[in-house]
Amino acid sequence: MTSGEHGNNDANKPSLSTAGQAKGTFELHEAMTGRASPAKAAVGDKPVFAYIASLPQPQRGLAEAIDELAAKTLPGLQRSVKWGMAYYGVGDGWCFSSGAFVGHVKLMFVNGAALNPVPPVTPVGMGKSTRGVEITSLADVDEAQIAAWMKQVSSVPGVGGKRH
Repeated sequence: MTSGEHGNNDANKPSLSTAGQAKGTFELHEAMTGRASPAKAAVGDKPVFAYIASLPQPQRGLAEAIDELAAKTLPGLQRSVKWGMAYYGVGDGWCFSSGAFVGHVKLMFVNGAALNPVPPVTPVGMGKSTRGVEITSLADVDEAQIAAWMKQVSSVPGVGGKRH
């Protein structure tokens, strides 16, 4: 991934107050079905911000909180929409994803089985080592723990690129 592919430009990011003004919304699935939404695959900030803006509340607010925490935690953060979810990475790889479902947002860490502590959710269809959390309200967002997982997973070679 090169910086030109990512379009990292915070000026394109919708504010919390304007995020709900996006046209169209996605039908949320009950559980993992291969993709979280019909959002089209695309690399860069704009597609992720559009995906987040299309979500209904409370999932939009949860996805915004995760995105903001990722941006403040990981210098050089890169974004993409893949398999109907927002994917995040640094360096040469994607580290974690955030997808909205009925009743929650699923935050999944690639190679999450190697994190300390190991996140509690083992998702179906995302790989044997993927682990994460299901977030149902802003009160569920443990910023310190989630930021620690983001930092850990981004430093794993082959997932987040070169070891930091």
